[in-house]
Amino acid sequence: MRVSLKRTLAAAGGLLLTAALSVPLLIGDRQAEAAAGTNDVIANLWLWPWTSVASECTSTLGPAGYGAVQVAPPEDSISVAGHPWWDIYQPAAYDLNSRMGTRAQFQSMVSTCHAAGVKVYVDTVINHMTGANQSSTTAYGGASFTNTYSYPSAGYSSSDFHFYPADCPQPDNQIHDYNNSAEVWNCQLVGLSDLKTGTDYVRTKIAGYLNDLISVGVDGFRVDAAKHIPPADLSAIKAKLSNQSVYIAQEVMPGGSGSLAPAAYEGIGGVLEFNYATNLKNQFNGSIANLQTFGPSWGLEPSNKSTAFVSNHDTERNGSTLSYKNGATDTLANVFMLAWNFGTPNVMSSFTFSDNDASPPADANGYVTAVTCGSGWQCQHRQRAVKNMVGFHNATRADTTVGNWWSDGANAIAFSRGANGWISINNGSGAVGARTFSTGLAAGVYCDVIHGDFNATNSTCSGPTVTVNGSGQATVGVAAKDAVAIHAGARVTGGATATPTVTPTGTASGVSFTVSGAPTGNPVYLVGSVSQLGSWDPASAIPMTASGSTWTKTVTLPAGTAIEYKFITRTSSGTVTWEPGGNHTYTVPSTGTGAVSTTWNGSTTSSPAVTFNANVTTTVGQNVFVVGSIPALGSWNTAGAIALSPAGYPVWSATVSLPANTAVEYKFIKKNADGSVTWESGANRTLNTGTAAQTVNATWK
Repeated sequence: MRVSLKRTLAAAGGLLLTAALSVPLLIGDRQAEAAAGTNDVIANLWLWPWTSVASECTSTLGPAGYGAVQVAPPEDSISVAGHPWWDIYQPAAYDLNSRMGTRAQFQSMVSTCHAAGVKVYVDTVINHMTGANQSSTTAYGGASFTNTYSYPSAGYSSSDFHFYPADCPQPDNQIHDYNNSAEVWNCQLVGLSDLKTGTDYVRTKIAGYLNDLISVGVDGFRVDAAKHIPPADLSAIKAKLSNQSVYIAQEVMPGGSGSLAPAAYEGIGGVLEFNYATNLKNQFNGSIANLQTFGPSWGLEPSNKSTAFVSNHDTERNGSTLSYKNGATDTLANVFMLAWNFGTPNVMSSFTFSDNDASPPADANGYVTAVTCGSGWQCQHRQRAVKNMVGFHNATRADTTVGNWWSDGANAIAFSRGANGWISINNGSGAVGARTFSTGLAAGVYCDVIHGDFNATNSTCSGPTVTVNGSGQATVGVAAKDAVAIHAGARVTGGATATPTVTPTGTASGVSFTVSGAPTGNPVYLVGSVSQLGSWDPASAIPMTASGSTWTKTVTLPAGTAIEYKFITRTSSGTVTWEPGGNHTYTVPSTGTGAVSTTWNGSTTSSPAVTFNANVTTTVGQNVFVVGSIPALGSWNTAGAIALSPAGYPVWSATVSLPANTAVEYKFIKKNADGSVTWESGANRTLNTGTAAQTVNATWK
C-alpha cells in the first residue's frame, strides 16, 4: 500500500505523528540573546512561495518585530500526482528550484528579508531522498532520479543508502522498533530511501548543500527527521559547514532513552518541544489556571534548548495539538505562548485543509501560487492579537520573572512579566468583570495591544488603552475568549497619577451584515479573519438569513477590531463558492453597534463612522462619555452613554457607527467616581451623519 503521509511512531506511548516537522530551533543560550536584545520569535510561513515570503518580511514580519522566518524545504523534490504537501519532504536533488520558486527568487527573498531585519531559517531534508514506494520520477525543478536509489543530479547511487542486512536488521528495510537505535538510524522511515550518513562521501554531499545555502545568506537550518540520524553523524556534518556559528534546528520526537532521547541531541542544537504543545492543548481545552508552573517541572526540556509552539503543520493535521480550526482558543494559546517565559516561540501560519494530504493553493502543475490571506491561507501570524504580542515578547524577554499571578480557578488568568508587561487572558465563555490588578508597570497609559496597534512614532494607540496608577494598579475587564495586554514598549503617555482610569475592554453588541446579489440556489454564509467569523474556515462560516433577494446576519465581534470578510455559498454536499474579488474590510466600533451592507463582489457601504474628540479636563476617578438622541448614543439615557478613551488626554476619543443620513443631537458628560453625572452646559450639539466617515472636535462647555 502506498504511504501518502510521512509518519513515524514515537517510542513513548506509541503516538502516531508525522515525521516532516517544521519548527526551527536555535543553538545558543536564549537568555544571552535576550540580554543582547535580539528578536527571536519565528514566523513559520510554511509552504509560502519565495516571492510572497519576501513581501511579508517587508510588510509584516520586520515591522512587527519577528526575528526570523522559517521557510519550506527549498531543494528539488519529487512531484506526486495530486501534489500533496508532503512531496516537498522527498528530495530528488539539492539544487534550489522547487514548488515554491526558483533559485533566483530564493536568493532575492533572503536578501529582502535581511533588509527588513528578519533572519531566514530553512527546513532541510538530509536523512533520506524520495520514497522507494513512489512511481513518479518527475521533479519540480527537473532533477534526474529514479526510485531505485539512483539520484545522478544529487550525486548518489545505491551504495550511498542503508540496506538489510549490512545496515538495517529488518528484511523489509523498514523500522519496526522505535526503541532500537539500529532500526531508527539505519532502516527506512516509511519507505524513504535512507542515506548512509555514516560515510564521509554522504556527509560531504549534505554539507555541500548546506554550505550552498549559507553562501546565499541563509541564517539557520532545521533538520527534518533528525532523530533518524545518529548524533555523531550530525556532529560530523556540522563540522564541515563553512559557518560554524550558523543556527541549527533538530526535529527529535519525544520518547526513547539514551541516544534516542531529545537530550542526546542538545549538544548539537535545540529540540522541538512537542510536550509543550500537547500540554498547552490540554490546558486550553480544560483549565488554564494550572499554567502558573508551566515549564521544566512539567517534564519539558530546558527552556534555552526548546522551541515552544502551539501547532505545526504535522500536529495540526493529526490532532495532537490545537490548530487554526480551534478559532479563538488557538489564538489565545498563541497569545499565552508569546507572553510566557519559556523557549523560543514559533508561530504557525497555516493554509486551509479539509483532508490530511491537501495541497496548498497551487497551479495545475503543483507550483504554489502567491499568497492572499483569507483565500486558502490562514495567516495566523498576521492576527492583531498574535502580531502585536510579538512586541510584548520582545519587550519582556530580557526579564524572565513572572509575578502578580491571578486566576479565577478555571479559565481566566493574569500575570506580569517583571516591570515590562502585564496580561490577562480569559479562555472562558463568560466575561470577567472589571477588577483591579497589580501590573508591575510604572504609572502611565498603555495601549492594549490585543485590540489596538501602537504607533511608536507619535506614541498613540489605535484601540483601547489601560491606565496604570502610581501604585502599579489597573482596573480592567476582559470579554469571553479574549485578552488584554500592555507592555512598556507601547506606552501612550508619561503617566501622571491623575490620568483617568480606562473603561474596561468589552465587545460590541453586534454588527449587522447585509449582502445582495448573491448567486441563487444555495445558502449564503459569512466568513472572515476573526474567530467569530470562522477564521476563514468555510466549515465554520456563519449562516445568513434570507430576506427576499438579500441575506442578513448580526454577529457579536471584538470591539475596535479591524476585520476582513467575504461571503460564500455552500451546497448540501459541501462544495464552497467564494465571492470573487478582494476581501471586504471593516473596523468594529469601539462601543455600540455597527452595520455594513454590500453586494456580492461589490463595494461595502458602512454605517458611517463618527469620531468624537472632546477636550475635557478631569479629576481622578472621572470618565467622559457622549450621549445623544438616537439608540446608538444611548437615547439620552446616561446608562447607555458611549465611553470615550483618555489615550490622548486631555482629548477623549471614541469612534461610533451611526445610522446614515440622520440628524443627531448629543452632549458630553462626566461620570464621577461616586456614580453621579455632570452634564456639559449649553444647548445640545448637532450633526448630520451623511454617508461618509467624519470627525467631531469639541471642547467641554
